[in-house]
Amino acid sequence: MSTELNEADMAAVARGQKLFVESFNEKATVASAAPGRVNLIGEHTDYNDGFVFPLALEKSTYLVGKALPEGQECEVVSEAMEGVVAKFMAEDSPASESVPGWARYVKGMTAIYARNGYKVVPFRAAIVSDVPLGSGLSSSAALEMATAVLIEALSDLQVDASKRALMGQSCEHEFAKVPCGIMDQLISSRGESGRALLIDCRSLEATAVPLDDPEAVIVVANSNVQHKLSGSEYPTRRRQCADAAKAMGAKHHEQKISHLRDCTLEMLESVKDELDADTVRRATHGISEDVRTLKAKSCLENGDLAGAGKLMHESHVSLRDLFEVSTKEIDALVEIAMGVEGVYGSRITGGGFGGCTVTLVKKSAVDELIKAIEEEYPRASGGLKATTFATKAGKGARVVTHLLA
Repeated sequence: MSTELNEADMAAVARGQKLFVESFNEKATVASAAPGRVNLIGEHTDYNDGFVFPLALEKSTYLVGKALPEGQECEVVSEAMEGVVAKFMAEDSPASESVPGWARYVKGMTAIYARNGYKVVPFRAAIVSDVPLGSGLSSSAALEMATAVLIEALSDLQVDASKRALMGQSCEHEFAKVPCGIMDQLISSRGESGRALLIDCRSLEATAVPLDDPEAVIVVANSNVQHKLSGSEYPTRRRQCADAAKAMGAKHHEQKISHLRDCTLEMLESVKDELDADTVRRATHGISEDVRTLKAKSCLENGDLAGAGKLMHESHVSLRDLFEVSTKEIDALVEIAMGVEGVYGSRITGGGFGGCTVTLVKKSAVDELIKAIEEEYPRASGGLKATTFATKAGKGARVVTHLLA
């Protein structure tokens, strides 16, 4: 699939250059790319200081750009927002009301870089993307990291990939008002071709785990039920996890507990009478999901695809029943996948309330899986059609200026 990736890069950069010329009547000189991601296992664990196990997709967001004279406003256009030119200063300042929502990610990255002491050169940029929007594949993190790489290339900056991710997380918190963990930005920034990354969200240590078995494929199925995490569901669950950790910390103060990462199910049992039932369910998921994620790493290291798949499906059941972030459409996609011979495991991926499933499947069964989804999902979802694609683990954020024509 590496050839497909190169072709995708070339086609996207060409689209970006075309949009740039049409919008600004000149050619871009720099191009950047950053991938979306899919998480194999380890969901709603990142903000609990736990473990996540994502891979970078072979689908990316791209920016092509050109530096402007100092003191000028940045000017940004997007393939998805025809005729709109967003303008803002490349400085540490809030986004004005005139800056549209999609452009706030770009504005936010310029502000966060400036706040961290980096000199940000003003620029014109055009955005194109192959990452589906609102599907739980981290299109926002891809835009943040692609913007970051463009800033670095135009301003001649050298920034550590983990620090870049942390600045993207700050952008998401402040400019998108989503209190996300670090996973999405970190995998987009640090992804490796042919590798999944087990990320310790406390230390930011990332361990590359081979995911290059030629007989194993990841299939992503988009339910086309669009999710939105700026409502109350995400903050509420995050607060419930924190409340549970606080209660266990008070009960077991000798353990130095700050997050669910530090807790066990036995500790939770000891405080469950102090917590409401929803909070106990959320914490049960958070604690057990860390255990599953570490087991999944061991399975993949040992070539045990069936074991990894079993853990993925157990994760889905937990997210459905305990964390309660699935939907009937997502459940249908998982059930369809698990009924196909050659599927190792399937689960919801991303924040939930719609979005996508991720399925680990034998290469020989990919066509049958996609056919089953095409035939059965519309009946189960009231007429919706799922969008599916197969992927391997792709590259992280990168400069792709060499592809500009």
